Amino acid sequence: MSLPAWSEQFDRDRLRNVPSTLPPIITREWAWAGATGAGVRVAVVDSGVDAGHPAVGHVDGAVIVEHDPEAPSHVRFVEGAHGDVFGHGTACAGIIRSIAPDCELFSVRVLGARLTGKGHVFAAGLRWTLEHDMNVVNMSLSTGKQDYFGLFHEIADAAYFRNVMLVCAVNNVPGPSYPSEYASVFSVAAHVDKDPLHFDYNPEPPVEFGAPGVSLDVAWLDRGRLTASGNSFAAPHIAGIVALTLSKHPRLTTFEMKTVLASLADNRTAALRAG
Repeated sequence: MSLPAWSEQFDRDRLRNVPSTLPPIITREWAWAGATGAGVRVAVVDSGVDAGHPAVGHVDGAVIVEHDPEAPSHVRFVEGAHGDVFGHGTACAGIIRSIAPDCELFSVRVLGARLTGKGHVFAAGLRWTLEHDMNVVNMSLSTGKQDYFGLFHEIADAAYFRNVMLVCAVNNVPGPSYPSEYASVFSVAAHVDKDPLHFDYNPEPPVEFGAPGVSLDVAWLDRGRLTASGNSFAAPHIAGIVALTLSKHPRLTTFEMKTVLASLADNRTAALRAG
């Protein structure tokens, strides 16, 4: 079976155990037991979200960001309910909802019907999430264009200092992708485990976290479902876990959340993961 690029970093024969460094009080029970995601605002920057899909339930806010040569900065924002033009965003939203069912979910549509888009539109959508007080942003998309390196780095740094937690999938094919490879974001690739709360920590670049993303049953268009693989579907698992943890510990900063997740990963010592 062909796996998405970077998944090999989480192969059980390759991924090494990482020594524990935090006190044993940091357990999964401490992190999210009893939490539901309530009070956490999560944006899905993607192809849109079908609010009527049973796996999604509802969407708390939505905006379409699109190219408009007549608009300032060549970008137009259309706020209000919209659908999913591909199915990809609905899949990601459904995963997040399954982990953090009571989070506030927002759809930021920056991709078209072919799951393609423009870099400046993607950047504008990401800026919208910062301006509208999102806590967690799921980006199962990225750009490999070097011309956008500086722009996305600037936005990612702004998110970091505003404590907006950016979760980004790396590309499914080898090569650099932004903003997924920045140290300020939670970079994610797929591993073969199916348990939604099981994830790995990789101390070597370019990907920090591995989560389920291979042969998954995901929500799709027309209230349907399909089996899909990709780093795209690993990222919302981490976004959901971040939202779940943040609902219980709302004062955690981005670097503290990274430390907590790294400490609770499956390839940490069993004693630290107890609970």
